[in-house]
Amino acid sequence: MLDARPAQPSASRVPRARTSRALPTARARRRYVLVLVALALLALAFTYVLLAVDNPMPAGSDGWWRIARRRITSVTVMGVVAFCQAVATVSFQTVAQNRIVTPSIMGFSSLYVAIQTGAVYFLGVAGIVALQGTTQFLLQTAVMVAFAVALYGWLLSRRSGNVQLMLLIGIVIGGGLGSVAAFMQRLLTPSEFDVLVARMFGSVSNADASYLPVAIPLAAVAGTVLLVRSRRLNVVALGRAVGTNLGIDHRRETLVTLFLVSILMAVSTALVGPMTFLGFLVATLAYVLADTHDHRHVFPLAIGIGYVVLSGAYVVMKHVFYAQGVVSIIVELVGGTLFLVVILRRGRL
Repeated sequence: MLDARPAQPSASRVPRARTSRALPTARARRRYVLVLVALALLALAFTYVLLAVDNPMPAGSDGWWRIARRRITSVTVMGVVAFCQAVATVSFQTVAQNRIVTPSIMGFSSLYVAIQTGAVYFLGVAGIVALQGTTQFLLQTAVMVAFAVALYGWLLSRRSGNVQLMLLIGIVIGGGLGSVAAFMQRLLTPSEFDVLVARMFGSVSNADASYLPVAIPLAAVAGTVLLVRSRRLNVVALGRAVGTNLGIDHRRETLVTLFLVSILMAVSTALVGPMTFLGFLVATLAYVLADTHDHRHVFPLAIGIGYVVLSGAYVVMKHVFYAQGVVSIIVELVGGTLFLVVILRRGRL
């Protein structure tokens, strides 16, 4: 006798229920949490190595804690730079609608080199020493914010703007600023050139502790506003036409985001110098590990990856190569290689 009951589909053939959640399955949510926990453990391990290893005083003594507190400045600087680069790069790629371009690749690093060279050329070593402190930090930050808002706002708010045009203009501006800086460098005295070279390397040692009371509030306010606007960034990422149909003023959202990104990049660059590929490295790894487009989940991973990359590079340079502070060598090498790999695999910008 034939069984009239309909055949029950196997578990593997049951269609998955559609959902709009950023992490649609329990496996995806579990994977995200595990990655976040792993990053937290790595961050704690690197922080402990930076504070405790090679501390000559007995562990737990007053002298041990005094030396550890001095090292906290470097750890704090790395935290601020990681936060600024991660949030700024992810937000910039969202308004640019491209995961290749970053503010540093678009000429921010060349602008920093030109400002530093011009300061040494026009003011001399004595003038640079006289301007040390928050005055110099605020001047650098203001100049870079004004430049970035003017350039990126003009480029990204144009209806005919595209990635190729932005990259071309970024290369031209970077090359022009580099040529002007190279010309001024040839006219410096050897002592002035030595001072300039020490300031142009991306180094945690370049950071002045007196900058932190100004840098931390600036980074906290700008970064927090971007984190709060994560849902709006999700809509901006859909493009101008879709975003406008969903009720947002796309041009206004773009300009507001670029202004906040400029503040974060200016704070980071003025603190430790240029790190061209740090933002690209952090944002690319965050998107791969998060496996979602939702900024509420991408931002925390990007910040964690940024701190792990910076502190890990600092540990390697300090305890393996004995080149304390100059972390940009490892970051640029790994980030530049990843940039080429991504470009070659995609075959397009």
